[in-house]
Amino acid sequence: MHSLEGNKIVAAVLTAGITLGLAGFVGSLLVKPKFPHDAAIRIGGEEATQQATAPAAAPALDPIVPLLASANVDNGRQVAQRQCASCHSFNEGGRQGVGPNLYGIVGAKHAHIEGFNYSAALRGMADKPWTYEELNAWLHNPRAYAPGNRMTYGGLANTQQRADLIAYLRSISPAAPAP
Repeated sequence: MHSLEGNKIVAAVLTAGITLGLAGFVGSLLVKPKFPHDAAIRIGGEEATQQATAPAAAPALDPIVPLLASANVDNGRQVAQRQCASCHSFNEGGRQGVGPNLYGIVGAKHAHIEGFNYSAALRGMADKPWTYEELNAWLHNPRAYAPGNRMTYGGLANTQQRADLIAYLRSISPAAPAP
């Protein structure tokens, strides 16, 4: 009788192994994972670090002014509410949140709101006005426009949405210049 106990143990281990192998095979047939093209973590010497920190060449942006004539202010308001309202306010005399109030931003100087803690990157541009093209570049990629700024927003890739958003910002900027 003792010889059958060893056989039962070996059969149980083999059955579990075969079941696990078949489950993995069937799972790989049912689910097709997508692997990233680049590694999430770079391991290497100084060369790998320099490549990772070197900024990519910024693509040339299409001019935004021609699109402002056909831009939709209501669509811009919706974009602002979806993508900007968690950090910014848009009403006259509105609160300063994580980001400054954007009422009257078109034509105003960079870092123009007294008492708001702007990053050094934006304080360095304090004499420069927010033109339509400046806003276009900022909204497209804030990190490339002013390296070192604190805005965590990744940017708005769609040119028409940027034009709509700029048209909305112009509509709430009483002193905005004509495009």
